Amino acid sequence: MRPYQTNIRVSALLRDLAAAQSSRQSRWGYRRAAEAVLALDEPLEALMQPDGTLRKIPNIGPSSTRVIMEFLRTGRSATVDAATEAHARGDDADRAGTIDHTFLSHVQVLDALSHPMPKAVRPADYKGDLQMHSEYSDGRATVRAMAEGCRARGYSYCAITDHGHGLPIARGVSMSDLARQQSEIDAINRGYRGRFRILKGIEANILADGSLDLDARELRRLELVVAAPHSRLRATDDQTARLLNAINTRGVHILGHPRGRKFRSRPGIQADWDLVFAAAAKRGVALEIDGDPSRQDIDFMLAGRAAAMGCLFALDSDAHSVNELSYADTAIAHARLAGLPRSRIINCWSLDKLMAWLAKAWTR
Repeated sequence: MRPYQTNIRVSALLRDLAAAQSSRQSRWGYRRAAEAVLALDEPLEALMQPDGTLRKIPNIGPSSTRVIMEFLRTGRSATVDAATEAHARGDDADRAGTIDHTFLSHVQVLDALSHPMPKAVRPADYKGDLQMHSEYSDGRATVRAMAEGCRARGYSYCAITDHGHGLPIARGVSMSDLARQQSEIDAINRGYRGRFRILKGIEANILADGSLDLDARELRRLELVVAAPHSRLRATDDQTARLLNAINTRGVHILGHPRGRKFRSRPGIQADWDLVFAAAAKRGVALEIDGDPSRQDIDFMLAGRAAAMGCLFALDSDAHSVNELSYADTAIAHARLAGLPRSRIINCWSLDKLMAWLAKAWTR
């Protein structure tokens, strides 16, 4: 495979430059440019024209283009160096010289999806996305629209996993609204007549002590529970016990974006990952590879370690709109780089096998 680190490194530089801005508009502009570079399906080198200029890239203005050209010519950016030296930055974001190589640009994702890997999961093996959000919480589309988006991608099933009521910042869904959503899902499923199935899910919030924002009675109302951390993601203390408590909670099926990291923003939770993986394998809780390009959590390196310990995996988009369902491709790319076979990935199972496994969460 071709490594293509340029797009990741330039995107990181633009994120660093955004963090150094005092103007909200400038921060937004550089972040938008960073996302545009990360989403390119070609390496930046391929966009250079014979006259030494860069082909026009949507959402990238002259200032961001200057940063790109500086990097392509010298391997660094004097513009970003000057801005970051003049601006006090937090310790949690990596410096441009220490890029986390476990983040993939879109061009690297495309390479991973197309490169021959005989023993690894294939995109064609993927049957359904098990983490996405609707307008019942912080998503931007209806339940039906998200389901239709999944059907258009050739899936057999999906799970709607809006945030639980304990996460108001993400407009967590109340139990009464969840009941209304479940009635809506029942009606839509009846219309599909077995051709497609929406699972009734939730993304429960893992609190600081490892308990969830839903109690056992509330969890039993769900067909699928993703438990994920959304707080203390910049803390430097060890949070192994927090994750172990969540894994050992009956009714939990998937440990969602376990690190809680964000590209060039936060490193995420510190934990003894081998202990976490051993517990997940013992309890039969799947580890999520979240395909949101800014998350990519867990990554292919950690996934490889977890696979060696016998873990199951869920590959999800964490989509908040129909267009973001494509983020599942990033999750599949990480799984392929980790060498994960389809037998260990719950999204590759038949609906019957998946539902039987989900039902065991209260008896494991």
